[in-house]
Amino acid sequence: MFLDNKFPPDPRVENEAISLIQDNHEVHLFCIDYSHEQKSSETINGIIIHRVKPSKFIRSLSALAYTFPIYHLVLSFSIYFFIKRIKPARLHIHDMQIARSVFWVNKIFKLPLTLDLHENRPEIMKHYFHVNTPLGKSLISPKTWKKFEFRYIVKASNVITVTDEAAEYYVNHVPVNPEKFLTVPNTVRKAFYLNYQTDNQIISKYKDRFTLLYLGDTGLRRGLLTVFESLEFLIQQIPEIIIVVVGNSKEDHILTKFVTDNQYQNYVDFTGWQDFHLFQSYILAAHAGICPIHKNIHHNTTYANKLFQYMAFGKPIVVSDCLSQKNLVEKYNCGLVFSDRNSKDFGEKILSLYKDRNFYNILSTNAENAVKNHLNWEITSAELKNLYNNERNSIK
Repeated sequence: MFLDNKFPPDPRVENEAISLIQDNHEVHLFCIDYSHEQKSSETINGIIIHRVKPSKFIRSLSALAYTFPIYHLVLSFSIYFFIKRIKPARLHIHDMQIARSVFWVNKIFKLPLTLDLHENRPEIMKHYFHVNTPLGKSLISPKTWKKFEFRYIVKASNVITVTDEAAEYYVNHVPVNPEKFLTVPNTVRKAFYLNYQTDNQIISKYKDRFTLLYLGDTGLRRGLLTVFESLEFLIQQIPEIIIVVVGNSKEDHILTKFVTDNQYQNYVDFTGWQDFHLFQSYILAAHAGICPIHKNIHHNTTYANKLFQYMAFGKPIVVSDCLSQKNLVEKYNCGLVFSDRNSKDFGEKILSLYKDRNFYNILSTNAENAVKNHLNWEITSAELKNLYNNERNSIK
C-alpha cells in the first residue's frame, strides 16, 4: 500500500489493511514522515510500515504534484527500491497525490494495481483556500488533476470508491468498464458502538436540552451557517435547543461572529476538536446528528464518516440533499433530508423530529438497525476482501 501522508492516523488505510491481514494477507505500507520524528520502520496492528522522510521543501511541492514532476520524481526512487525489496503480489494506492510515482515505477514491475480514491480530489480542490488564492490559481490546476485521475482510472486494474454514486460519476465520465469499480464506504467498526466508555459529564451537560450534534471539520462548505440561521425559527419552537459542534476549522471566526452577533451563545456550544474516544458520549447526549454540507460534485459522491457514527447509536440524521447522503436516508428511512442551504427547510425538519416522538423512534430504530445489519465495516469491507482473496486463489 502507498499513502502520501503520515501513518498513523488514517482510519480508512488502517481498516483496509487490518481486514486484509485478518484474511492472512501480508500488508506493507509505504508512507511519508515529513516531521522526521517517526520510526523508519515498525509494525502497528500487523501492518508493516515503511517510512520515507523527504525534506519540508518536497512537502511544499506536494500541492503542485501534477503541475511540476519534482514531487513524484523524488518519491519514485524510494518507491522503486521499496517494491524491489518487498516483492509484493499487488500494489494498492491510497488516493491521487502519490499515484503518478507508483504508476511510473510500475511500468517496470507490471504488477496488478488498485487505485483507492478516498474522495474526488480534483473537485474538492476547487474549494480549498490555497487553491483559490492568486498564486494558487496560477500554479494549481484541478483540471490537470482530473486529467491524471481519469488516466489512472483507465490504467488501474481496479478502482475503489467510497460510494456507488462516485463509481457512477466516473463511469459516466471515463471510458472504462463499470466492473472495474468496487465500493468500500467509510463505515464504522463494530467496536465503535460495542466497546466504549461513557463520559457522564458530557451526558449530563446536555441532559435538559434538545441537542443537535455536528462532528467534524467546520469549514463553511460544511453548511453550519445554514444551521445557525435556522435558530431564529427554532428557538421560538424549541426553547431548550442547543447545537453542539465538535470540531473546528480556519473559518471558525466567521461562525462564532454570526453566533455572537445574533446572541445565540446559549444555543451553540463550540467544543473544538475532542478526543476520538469521547465521540460516543457526545452522540449519546444528542437527539439527532446533522450533516448540512453544501451540494457540489464532491459532496454528491461521498459519505461523511459522522453519518454512520450517529446512526450506530440510533440517532436520526438530518442531512442536506447531496446525492449520496440523500440516497442513504431514503434507502434506510433513517432520517430527514432538507434542501441545501435552506435554513427554513432545515428548521422544519428538526421541528418534525421534536414534535412527533413516534416518528422519531421509527427513524432512530431504522438508523441503528441499518448500521448493525448493513453499514458496519465488518460487512462493507467484503468487496475489498473478496477482490484480494479471489486473486490469491487464482494465483494458487
